[in-house]
Amino acid sequence: MPISASDLIGWLDTLIQGVLLGGLYALFAMGLSLAFGVMRLVNIAHGDLIVLSAFGGVALALGTGWSPYVAFVVVVPAMAALGYALQRVLLNRTLGGDILPPLLVTFGLSIIVQNLLLEMFSADPRSLRAGGFETASVQLGGGIAVGWLPLSVFFAAAAVTLGLELLFGRTRLGRAFRATSDDRVTAELMGIGHRHVFALATAVSFAIAAVAGIFLAFRTTVAPSDGPGYLLYAFEAVIIGGMGSFWGTFGGGVILGVAQAVGFRFDPGWGILVGHLACLAVLLTRPEGLFPRTRD
Repeated sequence: MPISASDLIGWLDTLIQGVLLGGLYALFAMGLSLAFGVMRLVNIAHGDLIVLSAFGGVALALGTGWSPYVAFVVVVPAMAALGYALQRVLLNRTLGGDILPPLLVTFGLSIIVQNLLLEMFSADPRSLRAGGFETASVQLGGGIAVGWLPLSVFFAAAAVTLGLELLFGRTRLGRAFRATSDDRVTAELMGIGHRHVFALATAVSFAIAAVAGIFLAFRTTVAPSDGPGYLLYAFEAVIIGGMGSFWGTFGGGVILGVAQAVGFRFDPGWGILVGHLACLAVLLTRPEGLFPRTRD
């Protein structure tokens, strides 16, 4: 049976929306990939930090009446400072040969963040209004429309990925990140303090999570208990793309978004499941990911 023009347009729209959704997932995953790549730290609280940033933007907009875009100027630096302090005071003490202590500490942090948000905001979902920008779109023809907000999220994810690649490849701080990741003891002998470097890496990770959280609040409603779900999407994007590869993580997020969009096209209940199946298929066939890092 031949495929009609309307079906082709429908599939094209599905793929475009999936790619744009993948940009958001890539933002979810980028900070997680950074923390693992530098410190071998699996941050169980990463999804809750995204939600915390979203609620930080909501509280700022409601409490001050300022433009919601000010959240980027206030919340992102605040989360970076929180990340630096948390790594310097607490998480550095847990890093070592055993992966269990940081897992337990970040799991505890996840519980604390969720309960703190529940106490402050109740269980009601919240969102940020962007003055109509969140519903504005551009017509591509053929009945296909692309939202300006999803498009902005996608380009923000690409910019963050490019920025991390340049940071790691062309700056002194990036070389310090790579040196401490490869051999902490040797880096210390060369005068690189790993505690400070790890804290800076966590600050960058938290800042990226804040960007993702604010965009998430613009795009949809967020509840205090949503963090574990966003953590799962971040993990899947990293797994699909490949550990330690920023562009791989970006590609993994896009693949996950497309898989979910295709699943939703077949049935509203299949979208999340198809995304999980795509991750499982990559794990079974290419455990190192589709785009693993090939350089030192």
